[in-house]
Amino acid sequence: MALGGAALGVLIAWGGLRLIVVTMPPDSIPAESVIGLNAQVMAFTLVLAVLTPLIFGLVPALQAARRDLNDPLRDSERGVIGGFRTARIRDAAVVMEVAVSLTLLVGAGLLMHSFFALRQVNLGMEADHVFETMLLLPPDRYMTAEQVSTFFRPVLARVKAIPGVMDAAESSSLPPNVGPDSKIEVSGKSLGEQGHAQVQNVSEGYFRVLRIPYEMGRGFTETEINDARKVAVVNRKFVSTYLSGENPIGRSVKLMELENVADSLRDPSFEIVGVVGDVANQGAPGYGGGGLQAPIQPQVWVPYTVTGSGLQVLVVRSAQTPIALMNEVQQAVWATDRGVALMYPDALDHAISQRLYAGPRFTLMLMIIFGSVGLILVAVGVYSVLAYTTAQKTHQIGIRMALGAERSNVLRLIIIEGLRLVLAGVAVGLVVSLLGRAVEAQLWPGVKPYDPATLASTVLLLLATSVLACWIPARRAARVDPMVALRYE
Repeated sequence: MALGGAALGVLIAWGGLRLIVVTMPPDSIPAESVIGLNAQVMAFTLVLAVLTPLIFGLVPALQAARRDLNDPLRDSERGVIGGFRTARIRDAAVVMEVAVSLTLLVGAGLLMHSFFALRQVNLGMEADHVFETMLLLPPDRYMTAEQVSTFFRPVLARVKAIPGVMDAAESSSLPPNVGPDSKIEVSGKSLGEQGHAQVQNVSEGYFRVLRIPYEMGRGFTETEINDARKVAVVNRKFVSTYLSGENPIGRSVKLMELENVADSLRDPSFEIVGVVGDVANQGAPGYGGGGLQAPIQPQVWVPYTVTGSGLQVLVVRSAQTPIALMNEVQQAVWATDRGVALMYPDALDHAISQRLYAGPRFTLMLMIIFGSVGLILVAVGVYSVLAYTTAQKTHQIGIRMALGAERSNVLRLIIIEGLRLVLAGVAVGLVVSLLGRAVEAQLWPGVKPYDPATLASTVLLLLATSVLACWIPARRAARVDPMVALRYE
């Protein structure tokens, strides 16, 4: 049995490892890493897999080989075959299995609830049918705002002329990436050291490409972009934080960060001309951000022509599949400057899915696998213990039925005996789960440590599985012929 189980375990490990590698989020480990079955680990595991059943099988065998029959006979008089100590060990094993399984299932349930909630978070934009790529401009030729705008004007015109392209824009970053943070000053306000906002340089079509809705005022005009006028668009969070109850249109905001960049401004004061809805701007965990559960930060958009500093991102809205535009966009860029490289070209919705959802999805998959294994172990453990103890009590069951016990009474007796162990394991598992979830909430922001619906559904699933595992040996015991049972040895 040990060798057969070890061989099956090797096959499961081989297939499971291939599945994990395929579903692992990109950039989670170095690309040059080779993931495979390690010979030393495999040898250690095989030895452990063989020794474990061997040791646990020899212990009861050695106990049975003892010649002192007083204790077993004394236990048998009380109707307990195998001894009180053995029965307690079996019961403790079932309780531990149930507790561990419940802990894993609760973790999987909470992660699943958190993942679905994460998918429901409103990004504040429409990422479908949008192609994105970062443009690596040669720094020796594109250092100033004038040089950058000289490159982007013809590029945007060529990209917009591609069949199927609805609009195109330039940006210094892309939601939900974190933009550079800047200390700010708002006219008529005393903010001190507390005033800050994210700053993003964009062209006039940026809000149209991502379909970010305006709530007040307007966006940039082409003339304002071409003339590098100092105008700004802010998000709703900016208004509620610094200009609550006031009209933000026409107010001035000073962005201190633009005084410190390579292509700096002497007077980085901008007039607010519009307000848009909040857009996710906290990035992804591991990418310098706090994820979608992190609070929205105040944000300011300014014309990309006021400074040449920062990243250069091209976003294109298309009526067709976004990634199908890659070759034509590349030709449009190279028609302007063949020295510009396109980095990380991708569909925006796919890129967001990889950055924000791949990590939680992978963790959820692992927790579901471990939880399912735990659930199987509980079912097998409860069934095995009850089947064994019920078989040992066949003679006792026959006496009860001969004295008038109904089959339903026998069925209820066996199920209650199994549920007693399961409920004890559930109690232990709930305590461990509630303590462990507080730690998990620190590792995964947004995971609720206490969710009554998840806890209740997990417990019900475990109880339903356990009842089924109890019902099979109970049904078999209830169908025993009393005459056969009385002769049972």
